[in-house]
Amino acid sequence: MFSVGTIPGGTPQSPEPGAASASFPSLAPVSGRGEAEEEEDNEQEPAEIYLCALWTSGYLGIAYYDTSDSTIHFMPDAPDHESLKLLQRVLDEINPRSVVTSAKQDENMTRFLGKLASQEHREPKRPEIVFLPSVDFGLEISKQRLLAGNYSFIPDSMTTTEKILFLSSIIPFDCLLTVRALGGLLKFLGRRRIGVELEDYNVSVPILGFKKFVLTHLVSIDQDTYSVLQIFKSESHPSVYKVASGLKEGLSLFGILNRCHCKWGQKLLRLWFTRPTHDLGELNSRLDVIQFFLLPQNLDMAQMLHRLLGHIKNVPTVYSALGLRDACRSLPQSIQLFQDIAQEFSDDLHHIASLIGKVVDFEGSLAENRFTVLPNIDPEIDEKKRRLMGLPSFLTEVARKELENLDSRIPSCSVIYIPLIGFLLCIPRLPFMVEASDFEIEGLDFMFLSEEKLHYRSARTKELDALLGDLHCDIRDQETLLMYQLQCQVLARAAVLTRVLDLASRLDVLLALASAARDYGYSRPRYSPQLLGVRILNGRHPLMELCARTFVPNSAECGGDKGRIKVITGPNSSGKSIYLKQVGLITFMALVGSFVPAEEAEIGAVDAIFTRIHSCESISLGLSTFMIDLNQVAKAVNNATKQSLVLIDEFGKGTNTVDGLALLAAVLRHWLALGPMCPHIFVATNFLSLVQLQLLPQGPLVQYLGLAKGFRAGSREIDDTLSPCISFKTMETCEDGDDLVFFYQVCEGIANASHASYTAAQAGLPGNLIARGKEVSDLIRSGKPIKPVKELLKEKQMENCQTLVDKFLKLDLEDPNLDLDIFMSQEVLPAATGIL
Repeated sequence: MFSVGTIPGGTPQSPEPGAASASFPSLAPVSGRGEAEEEEDNEQEPAEIYLCALWTSGYLGIAYYDTSDSTIHFMPDAPDHESLKLLQRVLDEINPRSVVTSAKQDENMTRFLGKLASQEHREPKRPEIVFLPSVDFGLEISKQRLLAGNYSFIPDSMTTTEKILFLSSIIPFDCLLTVRALGGLLKFLGRRRIGVELEDYNVSVPILGFKKFVLTHLVSIDQDTYSVLQIFKSESHPSVYKVASGLKEGLSLFGILNRCHCKWGQKLLRLWFTRPTHDLGELNSRLDVIQFFLLPQNLDMAQMLHRLLGHIKNVPTVYSALGLRDACRSLPQSIQLFQDIAQEFSDDLHHIASLIGKVVDFEGSLAENRFTVLPNIDPEIDEKKRRLMGLPSFLTEVARKELENLDSRIPSCSVIYIPLIGFLLCIPRLPFMVEASDFEIEGLDFMFLSEEKLHYRSARTKELDALLGDLHCDIRDQETLLMYQLQCQVLARAAVLTRVLDLASRLDVLLALASAARDYGYSRPRYSPQLLGVRILNGRHPLMELCARTFVPNSAECGGDKGRIKVITGPNSSGKSIYLKQVGLITFMALVGSFVPAEEAEIGAVDAIFTRIHSCESISLGLSTFMIDLNQVAKAVNNATKQSLVLIDEFGKGTNTVDGLALLAAVLRHWLALGPMCPHIFVATNFLSLVQLQLLPQGPLVQYLGLAKGFRAGSREIDDTLSPCISFKTMETCEDGDDLVFFYQVCEGIANASHASYTAAQAGLPGNLIARGKEVSDLIRSGKPIKPVKELLKEKQMENCQTLVDKFLKLDLEDPNLDLDIFMSQEVLPAATGIL
């Protein structure tokens, strides 16, 4: 129980490893108490964590409250398998006291929570499972709960609109499961009154901030980054027959690397893309396999394995898996994946394959679209199938005898067998059989009329029912029983099948990445935990190089003595945005364990990638394009660490030029003031005034104290002893008369002009407009007044004069309704004003 009037304390827990936090004001009280006293209090009041989790359609949303700092942590929607391995990792890492979820849950989640509740010996303790009504997790009510919260870090002076805009820069409202989890967590905290149990009821649970939670070794990447880097890109299917089935993958990084041959491999590749990691052991184990298959002597083996993986489906899986096992036993066992496949594809797999092969009639199953067994498995089934096969000739003989006893007007008849109904006598409908009473025939029981044929039961058909029974259904029932027995024997060895799918899908993904690396000329990246930044030699954009006839590679290096902030200027269409995306994509590919489009790449300890490259419109939140830009930058400012990579393209152009320039300069100087904690930043901009007005430190490597006469960023003074620096790069161009030649090459320096007029000419704008634009631009730069163009002014005067003359000529002076005063005020005076 917490003492009255205090905010609950606990073990001084720093954010979880990998957790990215928002930069809210420090709220920790300054205390002069001794360390021994504090340690004693920490033992008495341990930190407690209350977690809320929702799992729907393969995606997981998580939020939790930590009493040690009264902060809510959230993890954006993330894909998770039906076994909920990701949720298990979260539980293992944070060890919550309570797990809150909806009472209306998927059976996979229900099963998982049941197992969790039954773990009596779980260390350090078994969590309490709390179910709340599903209505408490509604999307709209969760949004309202978040926006109505009483947060101490939000000033009371903020209006409702300002509060919405502020929270939208912190909380990912586009992650619907996360929003619902946050709403359910707030409901639980309010109901339990965590930390304020003995306070007045009007005292709410203290919430001192929201922080993004990332699991250890995972790299944080938001949906905006996935979108602007084209890691995934969904498009409507072009086939009219498949529109309803969903979307297809467009031109994207996933699309060009997805060469998997089985659906399990495709799922795993997508999972790797959504969970990039900086676990060096895992990354190097992936690269070892890719490198092995890239050796020329191993090409045939790679193709053979990929063909086998194409059969990793349902029943045939075991046969292909045995082929994979035999092939991997001949490969170097120093590679862990080959060793795992060779060892774990055990004799149980051979037993399953043998058992299925001896029982299942695959051809018959395909023909009848159901499970059928081979002959000599069950004598009773074989006998009934024999009878069923001999029925046509037998029934023909029965029909001949039945026809002898029928009315002579009936020309023909047949005896048929219908499953679940039995044997029936079938005769054609005669012309005199009009009413239902005409269907009655002595000695026969009328059943139904279908396709102008009358169906009856006769004494003989009843004898056949009693003698032969419902053969078809009997056979199905007995084969279904055999299928169940076979299923039980296979499931007894289910663990090996699960492991087969896991290892086969991993092999499939790595073979796909090896195939792409071979075709596109990718190289193996290196990982250096000591390197804070990235080094790329002659990197290429993996998508753009496939679309362009020629592509100019560029190098990139940040960190160490190369500086942490790169400001890239250059004309429009010179390749600045492509360069930024290229750096982001190469870094991302290295973090999923893929070879990369570069001669060499060395990747440091990157914990997150943030971007402000493209504005994604938001209708649901009602945010302007510039507000969305600000939110994207705010995510980077609030969450980026010294290990983060930040890519910013043309920030500030969505508002007044002076304001946009000031905001960009303020953001960059804020990061510069962080010193060694500054993230690794690539900024592309057309704001040449950023340099011309000396809003940033000048020079390729800049140290800070004394610069700009003691400039302060926030509460931090830029210090000469700090190591971060800023460097300026530009895209190389050459003016050839009126033409501008792009080399698409990054070099040291600063652009002297944006060359917007050249880009305008390329877009097809008239030459006189371009010339006038250049003239106005020169006048603005020189500080001279802008005067109207005389030729245009004369043309306008002539047009106004002609218009006035035409109106006078059309005037009917004999019209009794003519009012000259109105004519003069409405027609003549406006035209005369235009002339003057």
